[in-house]
Amino acid sequence: MVRKLFLIICLLTYFEIFSQKESFFYGSIESNSIYYDENEDNDYLNKLGSNNYLNLKYIHNSNWNIEAQIESYLPKRLQNYSQNFEETHLSTLSFNYQKNGFNFTIGSVYDQFGSGLALRTWEDRQLGINNSILGIKLGYSNQAIDLKLIAGKQKKGTKISSGKLIGFDSSFIILSRDDTLQNLTFGMSYVGRYEELPTTNIFPPINYDFDDLTNLFSGRIDYLKSDFYLSYEQVFKSKDGVILMGNIFDDFIKKGKAHYLNFGVAKQGFGFDFTFRRLENMGFYTDRLEQGEVFNELTINYLPALTKQHDYSLSNINVYESQPYVSFPDPSLMKSGEIGFQMDLYFNIKENTFLGGKYGTNLSLNLSSWYNLDGEYSYNPLDYKSTFLSFGERYFTEQSLEIRKKWNTSFNNIILLINKFYNNRFIEEKTGESNSQIIVIDNNLTLKNDKSLRFEIQHLFDQYDKKNWYGYGFEYSFNYNFSMYFNNIVNYENIEQNKPSFYSFGASYSKNSSLFSISYGKQRGGLLCYGGICRYVPEFKGLSFSINTTF
Repeated sequence: MVRKLFLIICLLTYFEIFSQKESFFYGSIESNSIYYDENEDNDYLNKLGSNNYLNLKYIHNSNWNIEAQIESYLPKRLQNYSQNFEETHLSTLSFNYQKNGFNFTIGSVYDQFGSGLALRTWEDRQLGINNSILGIKLGYSNQAIDLKLIAGKQKKGTKISSGKLIGFDSSFIILSRDDTLQNLTFGMSYVGRYEELPTTNIFPPINYDFDDLTNLFSGRIDYLKSDFYLSYEQVFKSKDGVILMGNIFDDFIKKGKAHYLNFGVAKQGFGFDFTFRRLENMGFYTDRLEQGEVFNELTINYLPALTKQHDYSLSNINVYESQPYVSFPDPSLMKSGEIGFQMDLYFNIKENTFLGGKYGTNLSLNLSSWYNLDGEYSYNPLDYKSTFLSFGERYFTEQSLEIRKKWNTSFNNIILLINKFYNNRFIEEKTGESNSQIIVIDNNLTLKNDKSLRFEIQHLFDQYDKKNWYGYGFEYSFNYNFSMYFNNIVNYENIEQNKPSFYSFGASYSKNSSLFSISYGKQRGGLLCYGGICRYVPEFKGLSFSINTTF
């Protein structure tokens, strides 16, 4: 502990000294804590969990960039964060130098190749993800090309992976015309994961029909002309042993494939976006046996759920999580990936029209539908052969309509209608399914002297699963700096669990670049998702407080 404190003091002193020159220094502090009153995990009963982050950045002459992040999980990390997050440690340290198009980084490397299907390293504190690569990055870019080379090992809390990564990414501008707002870009990527196969201390010895090195190749094209855009990416993963129930199967060997297509039109008052994706055996981890790990550690590629991300409590019951893996838990449940699409349509009804009214009306329609890959499946022996554009068992479908209406200078509201199907059996490998309809009415009233009031009501109809819910919430802002809220959702037809309710009330205060918040309540357990990436959180009741500030 003394050594860690000494390291922190040295870093702060270093940044302070050098920031006094012509360059500048800035940073941020974030602290999130919960005192657990009631919890499913007895280790957290009547105990404090706290995740704390100190981020420091120093820029010198626009050439040198130095970043350090110190993290502390004392007296204990927040529940359902990886046990690899512990005590106080230096989490991130990177030195970056750039000049004349050349770029060099040593230390913690964050980057993304294309859409992320091949590689993405990033940090998301809400999800407990920090999968940076500890190594080096070399890069060169100009007006026509962008080249990157990355090599190292991946971060796993306070530890690092046993496997090694090497990656190369290239992007070439083929066409660029300002007069027609036209741009055409072509890109290629390679990612190699090297991990020695477990052959020692195994009798009889296993002769794997695949290599220690797994190769992933990607090609992509991006086109833009005026208000039209189109992107396509295709990824191939070399053959590797399928991971089932935490084991590598030497006789169940498959390649991986991914196809991603996105196109749309964006005009004033109108927008259309369509995305198609097909994933087959695309789980890719620096250490093979981490596949399916609940904390999303050591993930190499970025495979978010392509569905509408909603803001309301009842709309986030039974959220979809992408299904890129091969899974054969029993003969009645065999899956090899996912195929599906998402479509968004945005339309603005003009002001001073019959439907638009005085202030106009905004409409947003979303359709998403996801399925297992259809094909021939065998449980004994383990094998499958998928069909390229054929849809198998339905995982998830959702249709939603959002209406935003301003009625006068002080009142506006949002009406959200959702129809959702969720296959518990194939998504979570449990029993049952859900077919629900959700309605949300969110009202916002602007008052005098910068005050405002928001009131929402929600209802979920479902004759299956846990049946019907209702919800409501209030938020009152005294001014731009201070607000208070209360919300509650009740599973009123769940007789087995005695009509459980999940509530929260609290307040937030902002001052300059700082935000302080405190709340008390009971959180519903289930999948927690940000940006299409999910993790499971258990049910708990407790006092939460957080601080965010920059300097």
